[in-house]
Order: sequence, then C-alpha cells, then structure tokens
Amino acid sequence: MELSPLSYTSALLSLALLWTVAVVTPGPNFFNIAQLAASHSKRHGIVAALGVATGTVLWGLAGGLGIKSLFSMAPTLYLSFKIAGGCYLIYLGLKQFKRKPPLVTGENGSPGEAGRTLLSVYGQGFLGNMTNPKSALFVATIFATAMPASVPTTLLALAVLTMATLSFTWYCSVALLFSSRRMARGYNRSRKWLDRFAGSCYLLFGAHLVANR
Repeated sequence: MELSPLSYTSALLSLALLWTVAVVTPGPNFFNIAQLAASHSKRHGIVAALGVATGTVLWGLAGGLGIKSLFSMAPTLYLSFKIAGGCYLIYLGLKQFKRKPPLVTGENGSPGEAGRTLLSVYGQGFLGNMTNPKSALFVATIFATAMPASVPTTLLALAVLTMATLSFTWYCSVALLFSSRRMARGYNRSRKWLDRFAGSCYLLFGAHLVANR
C-alpha cells in the first residue's frame, strides 16, 4: 500500500522526535564523546561523533529492513512488539527519574593517549555505538512505534538519513560543549532536568503505545 506524502511526513516527525529524545539522553555514546572532547580536542570529539553516526546508519538499515520482513509476515507479532516497546519506554522513563549519572571529567586522559589518531577515535565512536545493546532496542522500538509495518524504500532511506543527521548534529554539539570546561560544569548542573524531561517523554510515548492497540 502506497503512503501519502502526509503519511511520510507524520512518520518522519514521530521518528525524529523519538530519536531526538533517545539521542540526547546521556548514555555510553554521550560520555564517550564528552570524554574525548574534554581530554583531547574538539576534533577528536567530532570524529567520534561521525563514527557514532555511521553506526546509526547501520542500525537504522538493519532495524528497518528486519522489521519490514518480520512484521509483514506476522502482524500479531507487530502488535505485540508495539506493546512491549511501550512497556520498555515506560520502564526507561521511570528509570530516568532515579538516574544519577557519573560526572564527566577531563582529567583522566593519560599522556599516552594524547597522540591518538583520528581513525582510532572514529573506530571508538563506531564500535561504541554498534556494541551497545540499547542501540538495537531503541532502533527496533522506534521503528515499531513510528513506522508502518511495511516500510517503503524511500521512507526507510529518509528515516535513516534523519536518524544519522540528528545523531551527528547532537554529538558534534556535545563535543563542542565539552571542549570548554566552563560549559561542562554548567551542563553538569543542569543534567538532572534533562533526565526528567527525557523521562517524561518516554512515559508519554510508552503510555500512548500501550493504550492505543
């Protein structure tokens, strides 16, 4: 079934909003890039952000293509996954209100790390994203939430491009932010409110998924 341009826009906006909340929530990628920017340079952080964005492209393609095939053959499984995804989002939302993330410091870069190549930093960002099990859960949940059971090729390409662009933009901002120690301290003080905002978004989306079957 062909989707109208309005349906494309609606799906992409939903995906963009969910992915933005997922990306800005501090996690392994966040602390990895923040640490590189604080202990090395802005360039190291930005190259690591490119590695994370590359991993996002692969996760998005795998999630979109896999869910397209799997859920088209089993509509009941698609519904079950939406409910399970809703419960998972609710769990994450509640967890955000109790979260006490560690402080990011720029003091632990050893002298031997100062000469790290940009290729090794890129690999660190890429592998850090690809080996994070939460990345797979986020992608699968978001695709089940925002995308139709059968995702057209054009919509999938736009969705992956949107996710990669948001990831790269955000993590570049993190690198720029944490290259300044003064900004790092200010951001550290406001992190509690970011966690609460993200938690509220997860709770709302999760409740919507569970209630609308």
